Amino acid sequence: MLMRTDPFRELDRLTQQVLGTSARPAAMPMDAWRDDQEFVVAFDLPGVSPDSVDLDVERNVLTVKAQRPEPAGKDVELIASERPRGTFSRQLILGDTLDVEHVKATYNGGVLTLRIPVAEKAKPRKIEIETKEPQHQLAS
Repeated sequence: MLMRTDPFRELDRLTQQVLGTSARPAAMPMDAWRDDQEFVVAFDLPGVSPDSVDLDVERNVLTVKAQRPEPAGKDVELIASERPRGTFSRQLILGDTLDVEHVKATYNGGVLTLRIPVAEKAKPRKIEIETKEPQHQLAS
C-alpha cells in the first residue's frame, strides 16, 4: 500500500503537540523519578488554583486535569499572551508494581507533586529454601 505524506501537515501536527493551540493548550511539563519505595511525579502548573486540579485513577491510568483561567474582567486588553490558558490534561499509565490506592498529592509553589508507593508484591523479598535431607556435620 502506498501512503502519501505531507511534510507540512506533519510539521503542523508536531507543532500543535508541543506548543498546543488556543482550543487545546500544550501538555503540562513533568519530571518523574523513583525515590526508595515511592514513584514521584512533579507537574509544573504555575498560576493554576489547587481547586481547579482534578486527579483520577482508573485501571492504572492516572489522569491529571487542571485549568488556568483567562484574566479577570471582560474589559481587559491583553498586551502579550504567552502563557497557555484553558484546560490542561495529562495521562500516565502506571505499572502493576505501583499501589494506586495510596497516591498522595501536594501542591506547593505551582508544582503538583504525586507520590505513589511501590506495591508490596513488587518489593524485593528473601525466599527461604527448604531441604528434606538431614543436615550432616563433618567430624574434625
